[in-house]
Amino acid sequence: MSVLQLDGNGLRQALRIATGSALGFSLAKLMNWPNGIFFTVYPMLLLGLVPVLNMHIIRQFYAGAVFSALFVLVVQGLFAHLPVVMTMMSFMAFAFLFYQMSRGANFLFGATTVVSLSIQLHFSTYTGGGVSIYPLIISNAVAVVVTVVFSMLMHGLFPDVAPRQGRVMPEKAKESVRHEVLLCSTVATLSFVVFQVFDLQDSISAQAASVLILFSLCWKAAGMAAWQRAIGTLIGCNLALVAQLFLYNHTDILIFPALILWILTFIFSRYHIIGGGIPGVGFGIITTFGILFGQSLGPGQDLVYSALYRFSSVSVAILLSLCAVYIMHHILNRFAMTRHHTFD
Repeated sequence: MSVLQLDGNGLRQALRIATGSALGFSLAKLMNWPNGIFFTVYPMLLLGLVPVLNMHIIRQFYAGAVFSALFVLVVQGLFAHLPVVMTMMSFMAFAFLFYQMSRGANFLFGATTVVSLSIQLHFSTYTGGGVSIYPLIISNAVAVVVTVVFSMLMHGLFPDVAPRQGRVMPEKAKESVRHEVLLCSTVATLSFVVFQVFDLQDSISAQAASVLILFSLCWKAAGMAAWQRAIGTLIGCNLALVAQLFLYNHTDILIFPALILWILTFIFSRYHIIGGGIPGVGFGIITTFGILFGQSLGPGQDLVYSALYRFSSVSVAILLSLCAVYIMHHILNRFAMTRHHTFD
């Protein structure tokens, strides 16, 4: 059996993903900036989901940052005391973003903004008691700017060796678009509500996972995406525990965790790229590293509890999200106006 190998372009993309995320992580830890998850995961999203970088992609990335920041500032500032209104506003925002993803042309804008908005909404609801929401917004904005700068640098240092073929987005019927928008925005909103009702402040990884499996936009693909996400999370958490053995109590020496993050991300970017660059097992592994290293690792901190808790919480979140996707899928397929083209 032949083993798939990276071509020249794939190798350089893996170098871009690993180096960009390691640089973002290192900068956040070196400057002692809050919310290191943004600085570590955003380069993985921008460099991993799209293999090229141009002004259309940069505009989408910046637009996503502006949209999520304004939405959180306005909605959290005006409607935090009205949970029903805030939930309805969140649903409308998610519907708009998933519509952009379903149409295809602005998929990156929708995908990155859904993740950013989910994380910021989750964090912003715990900024009461005199705690300001502005550090969260500012750290996200800085992370977006840093990610774009580092991405441009990575494409300059590790350019493709051959032109890439553009992806042709298939045309979808209006019924399928309606189905995908309603299904994904409903499940994303339910995820937000559940995490607020049960006060799951420390489960940002699980909430992010419940949103990431919606990138496939429909039930048949979501089942495979959820399975791949669970496998990726399991592998990522176990490798994070192995990394902690190597780090021992030297997490305060920045070069050690940064180097381990680079090595792990580079190795498992291969599986992501060979799989076509779509969110799968490889992408689940590297984003697991990004979340754990960015949010849970620092001087005096280790990954043991975070890795164990992350896998258990993510597994539950994925299972419940899949149940919600399955139910919504069958409800929407009962009506001709919202019947998906994969219905049989």
